[in-house]
Amino acid sequence: MKQLEVFVAVAKERSTRAAADSVARSQSAASSALAELESNMGVPLFDRAGRRLILNESGAKLLPVAISLLDQALELEHSLEDVSGGSLVIAASMTIGEHILPEVLARWQRKHPSNPVRMLISNSASVLDAVENFDVDIGFIEGQQTRSGLILQHWFNDEMVVVAGSTHPFAQRDVTISDLRSASWAMREMGSGTRESAERWLVETLGHIKVEYELGSPQAVAAFVASSVALACLPRHAVARNVKAGELSILRTEMPRASRRLAVVTHGARRLGATSQAFIDHCQRCSALAPESGLKDDELWRLARLIATKQSPGSDIDNAACI
Repeated sequence: MKQLEVFVAVAKERSTRAAADSVARSQSAASSALAELESNMGVPLFDRAGRRLILNESGAKLLPVAISLLDQALELEHSLEDVSGGSLVIAASMTIGEHILPEVLARWQRKHPSNPVRMLISNSASVLDAVENFDVDIGFIEGQQTRSGLILQHWFNDEMVVVAGSTHPFAQRDVTISDLRSASWAMREMGSGTRESAERWLVETLGHIKVEYELGSPQAVAAFVASSVALACLPRHAVARNVKAGELSILRTEMPRASRRLAVVTHGARRLGATSQAFIDHCQRCSALAPESGLKDDELWRLARLIATKQSPGSDIDNAACI
């Protein structure tokens, strides 16, 4: 296991010196462990490029197996402790990480104080990269992007809406298809799940849109649209606070209603540990009260939360009213 630990660290850091630091060993000990592993395997696992070590074909085949074995060894160490003491690293897309998961994480922390979670937030493409490269245990993405070898598990659906600044002329009347075609649009960057979902929905109905502005987060898009004449297509979750504050208006359009799937992403070659599975189960319970469209009616949601506060801490309803 020590050899595999060094191997995985070298694959990530691309040098024995950095790998040795990450596994708390001397560089000579790390080099010896890697040499022993390659000798036992009978093939080199890295190509040497100066001081850099790059995984070759044999090493790339071994990497997911090695990570899975190390995960199982760690799980065995904690098997008598149930999920106590296990930490997680997750990655989430912008909308999920900024608007949905914070409350889910807060409830997880109250129920599992000895299981810390570190969350990285980026666009959906980068989340997939992180899961694919074994940098995180679990990913959360928007839209239909995927990669070979990754497993996507449906979480719940989120509604897409067209918004404008509250003083925009379109905010005061019904908006036609012709209005939308002639409007200027602000969008997320390419690689964003929101951008993918928005363009697919809009182009299917409108045929063409004028994307004149690109911004790197849902809140940046919302803030820009609130003070400009541009329109945006964003998840309802991402604009709820802006709409409530009177900064944005959800437009009444002739567009068909659109929802998109939010998904939990794991690596097919990585066996889920007890803590990872418990966290995924927690997230699934948290979405139990969310309607299929992803739209939460304010009165229904306040009632659900009121009911939840009267349940015992371990009840399903309490776990569900989280988002």
